[in-house]
Amino acid sequence: MSPSKLELVAIDDLPIVKPGDDLARMAIDGLERSGIRLVSGDVLVIAQKIVSKAEGRIVVLAEVTPSARSLQLGRETNKDPRLVELILSETKRIVRSGPDVLIVEHRLGFVMANAGVDQSNVGAQDGIERALLLPLDPDASAESLRSALSAALDVDIGVVVNDSFGRAWRLGTVGIALGVAGLPALKDLRGRPDLLGRPLRVSISAFADEIAAAASLLMGQGDEGRPMVVVRGLAWHEPASGVRALLRPLEEDLFR
Repeated sequence: MSPSKLELVAIDDLPIVKPGDDLARMAIDGLERSGIRLVSGDVLVIAQKIVSKAEGRIVVLAEVTPSARSLQLGRETNKDPRLVELILSETKRIVRSGPDVLIVEHRLGFVMANAGVDQSNVGAQDGIERALLLPLDPDASAESLRSALSAALDVDIGVVVNDSFGRAWRLGTVGIALGVAGLPALKDLRGRPDLLGRPLRVSISAFADEIAAAASLLMGQGDEGRPMVVVRGLAWHEPASGVRALLRPLEEDLFR
């Protein structure tokens, strides 16, 4: 059964994350300051951006030399060729490109804009332009945080690394799961009855994505500074799975 009540609480007053920071320690300290005590079954949603920062996925643009391909693609898309070079370094293939648009298949399998390469909230206060790449392995990042918190606090929790994605057929961005640990990324509802007893035939819930989207309502996408959210009240019986369970197989993709 789906829960009839959920509680989502943002962890406030977290410091700016720097390369090498211990996110588990930061979460524990933030929980204490916020008066939040994790219990088994909770899910901690953490923003991709601070995971990438802690893991040192920051690149100084002045140190990037664009290739001829990046220079050409930069002209076609109106993008900085150095950013294009970083995007291509994280890309399996280009899906679509045009003025101000570069949609690619990321090395992790995500089809997304700019391979997740981002410059927001990585600052140029010292005059140095930087860009941020996605974590090398978001599932491993989620599991590392889950294991550390579960051991330190003696709880069995789930962790979702979330990011903001655009959608091909709808305007605006929405939070999605980039990494998952300790919970099922998908919940297969096929075979369960609907209200009238008819078996569901195609219903598969993107469980981790729904959690990520809910947490994004508190995280925001600007200067809110709330990169960690605790979600309480969920239940699941399915085994844990990583984020790859959410990726549509190539043979089922009608639009590639």
